[in-house]
Amino acid sequence: MPGKVPSGAAALAGKSSVDHQTKDGRSFWGALAGSRLYQAFSDALLSSPRRQFILLLAFPLLWIITQHLGPMAQMFYVSFLDAYPVAADHPQHFTTDNYLRFFGSSIFLMPFIRTLVFAATLTFATLILTYPVAYFLARHVKRSNQMIFLLLLLIPFWVGEIVRTYAIMILLGNNGAVNLALKWLGLVDRPVPFMYTGFSISVGIVYLTALYMLLPLYSALEKLPRSYTDAAADLGAGPWTRFWRVTLPLSLEGISSGCTLVFLISTGFYATPVLLGGPSTTVFAETIAGFFHAAGDEWPTGAAFACLMFVTALAISLGFGRFMTWLSKGVRK
Repeated sequence: MPGKVPSGAAALAGKSSVDHQTKDGRSFWGALAGSRLYQAFSDALLSSPRRQFILLLAFPLLWIITQHLGPMAQMFYVSFLDAYPVAADHPQHFTTDNYLRFFGSSIFLMPFIRTLVFAATLTFATLILTYPVAYFLARHVKRSNQMIFLLLLLIPFWVGEIVRTYAIMILLGNNGAVNLALKWLGLVDRPVPFMYTGFSISVGIVYLTALYMLLPLYSALEKLPRSYTDAAADLGAGPWTRFWRVTLPLSLEGISSGCTLVFLISTGFYATPVLLGGPSTTVFAETIAGFFHAAGDEWPTGAAFACLMFVTALAISLGFGRFMTWLSKGVRK
């Protein structure tokens, strides 16, 4: 047909256009790389390994300072004020009364101790429940299938904490799956009051923190060479002996990391204890939130109580980490 471009000509035209764009792109980047401004910028930032390290460190360090250390420093600062926000006509005073208020009344001590006991107990329970899963996944599942199993375990964590907490409420309710199963089996005649007890909080927190224990355990067990257990088997060690004398000691690093994560997270849970707990299961996070829900002059007290919980939980975690490091060194000797 007249005016129709042959297909071969169209292909050549397209190729010519792509080549022209490629040359333009190369010429642009080549000119940029050869410019004095780029060279000066590159020499200033990347001329030595030390400067490269500083450049790579700058972004995560900025994130830690602005998003983590900054808010904590502000919280610590507010904890020493007599009121916050400070009114324009009110002089700012620093005081330690906000901290002394905690030690001066036993009403705050019970939720504080209960939170630490809950966190420690549930950390141990999470370790006992997730270690067999991590062991099976790392030692008995083919390496090519491990990622699939991990993705399946991660599916419940694709939704938020509130949604998963409501799932526990539906599961443990009077008409929930657990009570219906107990009735069907003939074990109970009326619903068991699981909700708003220490049991419901325990189930919820273990469910919410299981992933933070599972992943460090899996990482430690997956790196364990199979030749170690094979050598122990050749020397006559049975399955339980190999586990207690080889596998468990060499997985202490994963146990330490997982327990630290779960303990620190458990001490700060607020929404889950509110939804699953009752008056006898009040945790310290609810006490802290009560001050922030009140008038502004109570905010410094809430900040002081939050700092007390943070410092105590951090000190316990550091002590536990030191103990696990000492234990791991003793095992390796």
